[in-house]
Parts: sequence; C-alpha cells; structure tokens
Amino acid sequence: MSGLLTSTRRELLGLFVAGGLGGAALGAQAQTPRQGGRIRVAGASAGINDTLDPAKLANQTDYSRGRMFYNGLTELDNQLSPQPALAEEFSSRDAQTWVFRLRRGVTFHDGKPLTPADVVFSLMRHKNPATGSKVKALADQIETVAASGPLEVTVTLKAPNADLPVILGTHNFVIVQDGTTDFSAGIGTGAFRVQEFRPGVRSIAVRNKNYWKPGRPYLDEIEFVGISDDGARVNGLLSGDLDLVAAINPRAVKRVQQTPGYAVLDTPSGQYTDLIMRGDLGPGRNPDFVLAMKHLLDRELLRKVVAQGHATIANDQPIDPSHRFHFAGLPQRPYDPERARFHFRKSGLAGTRIPVVASPVATYSVEIAVVLQHAARRIGMTLDLKRMPGDGYWSNHWLQSPVGFGNTNPRPSADTLLTQFFKSDSPWNEARWKSPRFDQLLLSARAELDLDKRKSMYADMQVMIHEQGGLGIPMFISSLDGHSQRLRGLRPNPLGGLMASAFAEHVWLEGA
Repeated sequence: MSGLLTSTRRELLGLFVAGGLGGAALGAQAQTPRQGGRIRVAGASAGINDTLDPAKLANQTDYSRGRMFYNGLTELDNQLSPQPALAEEFSSRDAQTWVFRLRRGVTFHDGKPLTPADVVFSLMRHKNPATGSKVKALADQIETVAASGPLEVTVTLKAPNADLPVILGTHNFVIVQDGTTDFSAGIGTGAFRVQEFRPGVRSIAVRNKNYWKPGRPYLDEIEFVGISDDGARVNGLLSGDLDLVAAINPRAVKRVQQTPGYAVLDTPSGQYTDLIMRGDLGPGRNPDFVLAMKHLLDRELLRKVVAQGHATIANDQPIDPSHRFHFAGLPQRPYDPERARFHFRKSGLAGTRIPVVASPVATYSVEIAVVLQHAARRIGMTLDLKRMPGDGYWSNHWLQSPVGFGNTNPRPSADTLLTQFFKSDSPWNEARWKSPRFDQLLLSARAELDLDKRKSMYADMQVMIHEQGGLGIPMFISSLDGHSQRLRGLRPNPLGGLMASAFAEHVWLEGA
C-alpha cells in the first residue's frame, strides 16, 4: 500500500466522526395490525418542484406521496416480481402484445369508476414530449394502448419486452383519470386521499374509506414533510415530533439505536451516489480527466468511513451484486493515485480549478467530494467543492453542472435502469454519454427471451459503462430509515428506503 494511500486514509479518518456500525433491521412485527392513528414522516428533500403529477415524480419525497394516492396496474413484491394491482390479471403470448384485465369495483377518490380510458390516457401521456415525463425513454417502447373490452386493455410494444409488467409497477406508471391536467388534488385510486398539498412545505393524506384493498390502510392520517438536513431529521425523530424519517446518516445510527423507543431499518439496495462528469462540456470531455477521477475514488475508505459499513463496493457499473444481471467478471478498478496522476497530467488540465457541485440531498456526496478533494490535492489537482443546499438541488444543479453528483434510487429491472440513465436520448442520461452500440444492445436485450444470451448482453453493457461512461460509482448504499418502535409493519424492500416509498398502506401504530 502506497504512502499516499496510508497518509490519505489517516488524514481522512480524522475528518469524520466515528459512528456505530450497528444497524440491525427491525422487520415486520408478528402482530395484528391496528386501525387508526396519525403519523408524521420526513423525507430527505423538499422544494417548490414537489409534484403529484406521476409523470414528473423524481425523488423519494415525490414517490412516497405518489404511493399514497395512486396505484399502478401491477405492484412489485419484495422479490421485485410483478403482482396484480389495478389489473387483476395480465398475460402475453409473445412479450410484445400484453392484455391487462382490470379489477372490478375500483373507484377514484372522487367516486368515478376506473375504466380502460383512464389506463390508455395514463400510459400514453408519457410518450408525449409536452408532458415532460421522467420515464419517456421507457414509454417510447409502447406502440399502442387500447381498450379491448369493458374492463380490458391491450398494450402493444414496438418490440418484445418480458419486463413490461415490472415496468408498469414502478412509481411513474400509476393510473390517473382520463384527461387530467391539474394534478394538485392527487385524485387516484390509492389508499389515501389528499387533504392538503403544499409543494416544498408538506402534504396531509387521509384514509380512503373506499380503498379497493380490504382492511387497508391502517392509519387515519399521514403528514409528510421534506427535511434536507440530516441532523434535523434525526432530532425531529428523537424529540417525538416525527415517527418515521428517511435517509439516516450512518453516523447517527448508534444514537438512534441507543435511544429507548427508537430503531433503524437497514435496507441493502442498488441505490448509488455517482460522480457525474458530463461528456459534452467542461473537463468531462477529456477521457483522461474522467479516468483520473475514477482512480481517485478510494472505494473501501468510502465504504468504511463515509457509509460506516452500510454499503457494498461498486465498480463504476450501475447494476449491484445482488442483481441477477450483475456482471461479476469485470476487474475491480483500484484506488491508484499514481495512475490518476498520469491521466491528469495527460489531460492537460494541470493548474485548472475544477468546480465540483455536491449537496446533502445526494446521499454522501459532500463527504465523497471531501475525500476526493484531499486525494486530488496530492496529485496536483485542485477541486473546488461547492456545497449546495438541498432545496432546488435537483432542478438547478443535477444534470446542469459539468462535474457534480447525482443519486439514483434502485430500479426494479436492468432494462429500466439502463434505459433511464444510459440510453443516448434519455433526459436522465447524466453524463450525456452517447453510444449507438449500447443503444442497440439495450434494445436487443429487452427483446431476448433466452436468459443466458440476455445476461451476456447486459454484461457487455456494463463493461461499456465501466470503460467509457462519465460516471464514477464507488458504492451501493444501504437505505437507513429511523422510526419510533410504536410504528409497526416496516420491512426492507430492495428498491430502497421507506419500503420502496410504499410504506403508507403497510404500517400501523401500536396502541393506536
């Protein structure tokens, strides 16, 4: 191990307050759920762009509200398999033409019945560029959606995709009423109705007494707020002001666990915070700069010191090791300051101050940036860390900054993840990396029904991202949610924290 590595580790260990490595998850309690009660929940972000428009949901705060008020045709279980929801049956003979039979007796919050027209409208609006849908790249594979019976809808794809029922179980593809243009009332078929929604401030959700799932939800009311400051969320929890908080800082885990009446739900997942180096402007246009930065990522140090062990080492590939399509044969990129120095000198950027934008709302990005800044200084690179507040970060800085950080929540399938974040024309292609060969492989893998061939294609795509993409992905992050032990029914979901944002209809209060 080089002297640079040793001294950098010593120096950086002093930058962070040591925290407990505990974090045992509190699983669902073997108790009969109780009806009634009110809880107050805090997500990790809030801003004036908070929305109830399913097409524009973009972070955990939005997703959590969406899961309160809407349902999809399908929903994903804890193994990420699609289960019937608003569609009580779905089938296909060729993975290209899919038939969904709708559930009888489902009504929207305003009393109107669910119809095929609502499904047609909800799915097709994602294809319209004017909608500004965050999942347009996924919806573009849909050729037509049509009513094929009084309670039946047929979806025809441009090419086969065996994962369509999985895709339709994700946050953005929930069902709204035909013709809706104003989503502020959040009229859906979900377990809760909107009583109040103030973007950037709070929402209040009240029980939908006509919910189509018998006995659900258990709670009468949920107030949901966004608090971007880690410490403020924990303080709110431990003071009794909040019952459930998302994204606990790992250094606060021990404090929460040692406070009587509180616990932490630890959810290993495919979530990652990535260093984004845009390939269309700034230093990211230089491949040597990109390689230098990737070799400056001390992944083991970040896992131990920043994530306090609540993470899995990553390798600049976006599919985590627990996923069936993860390519384990990709050689691990090492922390190598000398190689980083070589590529940085070759880039011709010596003497340039390079702004790096980070924010607490991109999990661990500020801490990762500090580690990078120290490592860079030792090879003659000057990183100018610009810490931005959580409010407005996703709209004003993510996707805008030449060098900065993003945070990607887990996706239910490899196709969904790669389509949304790496397909050349995707609006969320963070590094603006464009590869016609990658796009073709993506389409081919989507249509390939032979599992081994599909796995090989996804392996090739991961190699391409690792070698050519403008992203540094150092680790896959466990989601850490703090909660009162009175709150029951919580359990881990591999799609991330707050039970993949779907906690609302599953939890109850002990002694409510």
